[in-house]
Amino acid sequence: MDLRQLETFVAVAKFKSFSKAADHLYLTQPTVSSHIANLEKELNTILINRTNRKISLTKAGDILYDYALNILNLKDGAIYKLGEYKGKIVGNIEIASSTIPEQYILPQLFCQFNKEFPDVTFQMLHYDSQQVVEGIIQDRIDFGIVGAEIPHPQLNYVELINDELVLVTPATSTYASFDEEISIEEILNERFIFREIGSGTRKLVESKLADFKFDISSLNVVAYIENTEAIKQCIRSGLGVSFLSQKAITDELKAGSLKSFKIKDLNLERKFYFVYHKYRNPSPLESTFQNFVFNYFQKANASD
Repeated sequence: MDLRQLETFVAVAKFKSFSKAADHLYLTQPTVSSHIANLEKELNTILINRTNRKISLTKAGDILYDYALNILNLKDGAIYKLGEYKGKIVGNIEIASSTIPEQYILPQLFCQFNKEFPDVTFQMLHYDSQQVVEGIIQDRIDFGIVGAEIPHPQLNYVELINDELVLVTPATSTYASFDEEISIEEILNERFIFREIGSGTRKLVESKLADFKFDISSLNVVAYIENTEAIKQCIRSGLGVSFLSQKAITDELKAGSLKSFKIKDLNLERKFYFVYHKYRNPSPLESTFQNFVFNYFQKANASD
């Protein structure tokens, strides 16, 4: 039983797929299959059910999984401590994020972390808030940053930073007479662009509109688009208006290419959260990054 076999086993268990595990580990699928077969042969037991094209762990696999994680964490801890001793900490940080943190928060965070730990690499995964939470619960994702707190007994959420959604329109004469704060009745006839189902932005807008007895289906929605940058391009082109994060339109407001408005009596403030599994032991590098994230945002909030 070697470490490469255990890494492969954990990857297959996490992704519930031989092909996805192969992609994650930069191996061929036959190599992944060989590692699992050799591990099962050595332990004289079946670890993975392969029936009906669905991958799941057997009872023996469930027992091995926790031990495998601990062994790999010990290996990572040894590498970390040796790197610390030699003055060169190496490793890879994997973090999943919803759209706004991915595009407007994490790049600067990575840059600051890289200044202290230049030999650490990053892998940023794009999921909506719901997918990030499900991935952490299922042990496919280590931790993430999301724009909606979706309660679950196995998760911890740490508040990082405040945000606010605003109505974003083209910077055209049509909206020149609008006040900075407008009533919800003034926008009911607008053509709307909404985010995809599962996004924190859409969940918040739907929830707040429901307080006014409005449903998205009653609005004139012309498009559902996942990418915030694409939504901004569509707004500029005149396709419609949308609710977007204030953080996403800072440059456009300065350049005068878009306009933003608050809606009276519609509180669209929210927070971004760092989310992680309550009962999973992070590796030393992951703990270092996690503490860096907390300190980074504490300093950022104190300076505001």
